[in-house]
Amino acid sequence: MYHLRRLSALVLSLAIAPLLFLPTPAAAANEDSMPLVLSSASALLMEKETGTVLLQQNAHQKLEPASVTKIMTLLLVMEAVDSGRLSLDELVPVSAHAAGMGGSQVYLKEGEQLSVSDLIKCVAVVSGNDCAVALAELVAGSEEGFVEQMNQRAAELGMADTHFVNCTGLPAPGHLTSAWDIALMSRELILRHPDIQQYTTIWTDSIRNGAFGLTNTNRLVRFYDGATGLKTGFTASAQYCMSATAQRNGMELIAVVMKAPTTAQRFQDASSLLDYGFANYALITPQPESPLAPVDVLLGRSKTVQPQLQRECHLLVEKTQADQVTTRVDLAQDVQAPVDPGQTLGEFQVYVGNELRDSVPIVAAQGVDRLSVPGLYYQLLRRLLFAG
Repeated sequence: MYHLRRLSALVLSLAIAPLLFLPTPAAAANEDSMPLVLSSASALLMEKETGTVLLQQNAHQKLEPASVTKIMTLLLVMEAVDSGRLSLDELVPVSAHAAGMGGSQVYLKEGEQLSVSDLIKCVAVVSGNDCAVALAELVAGSEEGFVEQMNQRAAELGMADTHFVNCTGLPAPGHLTSAWDIALMSRELILRHPDIQQYTTIWTDSIRNGAFGLTNTNRLVRFYDGATGLKTGFTASAQYCMSATAQRNGMELIAVVMKAPTTAQRFQDASSLLDYGFANYALITPQPESPLAPVDVLLGRSKTVQPQLQRECHLLVEKTQADQVTTRVDLAQDVQAPVDPGQTLGEFQVYVGNELRDSVPIVAAQGVDRLSVPGLYYQLLRRLLFAG
């Protein structure tokens, strides 16, 4: 009974634990202590896995995003691809509306057909407005319908500073977002749809059987160590914007800059943010010090059940704290059958110094049925026969 009471209390504590360990990005970055001098009007640095904001400057200021808008366009397209609603090989006929887009383009002609994959590549690499509209029409039937989906998805992601008017980022009254919101949609894209990097890391490529060359508008892809994307933008009113992503030593960062005065200052600000993150932080994945031992099962068809962590623990720490990380395992000695798959058996706690930073449930890797009455009788009989 002691173990059952102990386990019940443990289950209750674990039910509350997720509320205690949700990421609190705002607490991680104080705008008043910005250690960098940036040229951009607004900026933000976020770590991808945990969503922690490391630095911010005017991060909620509503500004024009220019073609950084296309991160949401790519997100909706990749969601359609990964769900099976679209195929990368599917040919897309170009409408007159798509072919008539101005600004950055690959000069699609009405009636021309390109694959979904080629259109994604053109959006990611050269910011093709015509290609973005062609994809929007494929997904939603019209650009207007697609924009409704963009705003709905923005609301789902908590992008409270955002209102989209088109899928391209071409200037339009009321088409606004913030560095904070750009980071949110950037994180969703690279975290849930890592295949996008097959496109965003391209430096040079071509379409139309090599007849039309493409060079990435994001020069960090070539010149910044570990760059993985993501999207640039420019209009005369928005000035120079970008969401830059890069990965080193298993940690991926998102640096957003908005309204930089020049393209060189845009890339310099993004690089400075990324440099700061990589120099000062590390992402670690703590594990129990020894393998989790099987837990005895009372009155079960199997004598034990194998425990396992419910999820991986990803912990973002300052590099100066990396040697202060310790772990603790609190695991039930036994449990009474039946045991359900995924049933809580204990918890794995991770500390930085004396601060509890994460708590991961330890759960049953498989189920164990309760012995039937004949089974109980048979087990008792075996014990009696072999007792002497």
